[in-house]
Amino acid sequence: MGILINKNTKVLVQGITGAEGSKTTRQCIEYGTNIVCGVTPGKGGQKVEGKPVYNSVKEAIEKHSDVNVSVLYVPPLRAKDAFIEAINAKIPLIVCITENIPIHDFLECYELAKKNNVRIVGPTSVGIITSDICKVGSIGGDKNLQYSKGPVGIISKSGGMTSETALLLKNESIGTSTCVSIGGDVICGSDFVDILKLFEKDEQTKVIVLFCEIGGEYEQLVAKAYTEKVITKPIVAFVSGAFVENMPGVSVGHAGAIVEGENSKRSAKINAFKQAGIKVANVHHEIAELVKQELEKLG
Repeated sequence: MGILINKNTKVLVQGITGAEGSKTTRQCIEYGTNIVCGVTPGKGGQKVEGKPVYNSVKEAIEKHSDVNVSVLYVPPLRAKDAFIEAINAKIPLIVCITENIPIHDFLECYELAKKNNVRIVGPTSVGIITSDICKVGSIGGDKNLQYSKGPVGIISKSGGMTSETALLLKNESIGTSTCVSIGGDVICGSDFVDILKLFEKDEQTKVIVLFCEIGGEYEQLVAKAYTEKVITKPIVAFVSGAFVENMPGVSVGHAGAIVEGENSKRSAKINAFKQAGIKVANVHHEIAELVKQELEKLG
């Protein structure tokens, strides 16, 4: 149950010997994730949290052919090489935590991943968590207290607000299936619609929450998919950045929060959602009440 990661997930950590990579490895193992091995060029033969380290993804896969997820904790200028290694190894899911990857580098990796049927979540993701089963990335931190098993899926452009949104629901005794931080870069490896399609097929997930931001037009794609019945499960959305429309020319937040054109404004996104029949929270804490209403309708 849940999407993307489950009890059968086997993870390779690229950049496992770095400060963030090693810390996250520990956190994930403690949550129950099967971290199989790690890769750091030049550090082969070492161990992190008891897991073997290899010099390359190719070498790691030769020893651990059952790896099905790679998580990237590598410097931004090394990310392209790390992506290419994982894609060439045909690892089906790559979760990229790295920030500030040059756009042209990521575009090249994105196109290569599509050609090889590899899914990317990120860049600038904090990870994915399937509640009470496993997590990939630093999502939830050390304690993971925000997450409990339940019927609501969350997709968020903001890493921190993924956990804040889960906490809102938990405080109302509503748990989550899988929570996905898709990242806030200009280009997302998997956008809202990509992840919504997975939730649409998931039996555990009954309602889906979107935490959206200004910038880009991914929300308009959601409205179109909902109108065309590509997505039929109830959606509750919140769009942050109300104050920005009173501050023209000011850039705030993630790289993807750059407002270019009318459709990338908060008001345009909200209008698109409402016209499609998607419930929209005016303020963040209203999400829980709207979700509760949708769950009650479903019985």
